[in-house]
Amino acid sequence: MGLTIVHKSDLWTRKKDPRVALVLAGGAVTGGAYKLGGLKALDDFLVNRKTTDFDIYVGLSAGAFLAAPLAGGVTPVEMLRSIDGTSEDFSQLTALEFYHLNVAEFVRKPLEFVVDLATYVPGLLYGFISRTPELVRDLKEPLEQCRRQPSLTNMVECVKPLIDAIGSAREFPFPLAYLPSGLFDNSTLERYLRNNIERRGLSNDFRVLHRLRGVELYIVAMNLDTAERVVFGHDEDTSLTISEAVQASTALPGFYKPARIKGVDYVDGGVRRTANLDTAIEHGADLVICYNPFRPFSNRVARRYNPERHEYTIEGKPLADQGMLVVLNQVLRTLLHSRLQLGIRQYQDDPNFQGDIILLEPAETDLAFFKMAALDFWASRSAGAHGYLSVTQSIETHYELMRQILQSYGIQMTRREVREGLERLTRAEPSDSPDNILMRDVPKRSLHVA
Repeated sequence: MGLTIVHKSDLWTRKKDPRVALVLAGGAVTGGAYKLGGLKALDDFLVNRKTTDFDIYVGLSAGAFLAAPLAGGVTPVEMLRSIDGTSEDFSQLTALEFYHLNVAEFVRKPLEFVVDLATYVPGLLYGFISRTPELVRDLKEPLEQCRRQPSLTNMVECVKPLIDAIGSAREFPFPLAYLPSGLFDNSTLERYLRNNIERRGLSNDFRVLHRLRGVELYIVAMNLDTAERVVFGHDEDTSLTISEAVQASTALPGFYKPARIKGVDYVDGGVRRTANLDTAIEHGADLVICYNPFRPFSNRVARRYNPERHEYTIEGKPLADQGMLVVLNQVLRTLLHSRLQLGIRQYQDDPNFQGDIILLEPAETDLAFFKMAALDFWASRSAGAHGYLSVTQSIETHYELMRQILQSYGIQMTRREVREGLERLTRAEPSDSPDNILMRDVPKRSLHVA
């Protein structure tokens, strides 16, 4: 099941001036493309309000990279077109921009190690000599005590000042301390987003965006030095521009070096929380639509006991037999998904929350998406098509309940556009490829509800 609903509002009462939020979790490059396809599917279901018409947008990591354009009015279709370079309004993100090598640290760090290692002994001697008067003073009493009462304990007390003098003079340059802080540098992502914001004539300032479009955009990152969550927004932290906040939020540890902006080091917002539902709800969201592309895969493996041979036989292929990367993939997805589920349950049990939450995720048996490498830049197009089909199937399964919930918020739904698109895909005509379905704009307020 790829859709979870927390329903606590009265469906029979039309909400007055409801506030709708879109919360986008991380997912790296394939997860981001997967979300774009899913958002396109959601748009095809919506009649009078699209994903660019919501009141609040919350994004972290890859979700921040999508939330910022959406808040500015850039449609999922336009961003999908930018993947293959066919968009007239949003330029294509190149592989060199995504995989921008952290050249500066790869050059500087080894040189620093060589210099520090070469100067270690001279620096140690210099520091030791410069501390000689202080050392003589510190040794006087222990030596006198050792002379009067020779013992192992008193001898150790004599050695301690020498060890302290050597140790405090200069720290030994351990090689691991000179490793680069990340393989790649995501400053190119900031420049890419900034250029496209300017190209569209949009504002790169949270406060100006809120004043011009009436929407609230929140980007979440983590301060590496304090380990505290940082929320950027028009009424939160405004020290960074929108594109800089996205750079801070997308600095995936290990893959990208921490984003040092205005003297502060930021890392991926997903380190602290998976989706930050609380950010949307605390800013007044009544309906929260959350999209999380990472969930663990439910691997169907049967185990049978053979009493004659006193051993178990396995039918299927365990994840442990598929290598370390598959194991880490499953563990990471489980960690992110379990944190999100915990947050969902908290709002489900909270009597003060009387809104609704719709959580979109891949199905737990979605092997195709599970196998997609999260950082495979060239799998973006197939991930987008897969996300479209996944969300379509999930919404179809829960269509009536979801329609009733959205209708109570003044949002109408239809199946017509999605079903027509799926029928064309089923016929497998060349002109109706998945790409053509994804790149087709469906304007709002022009559909018949069905």
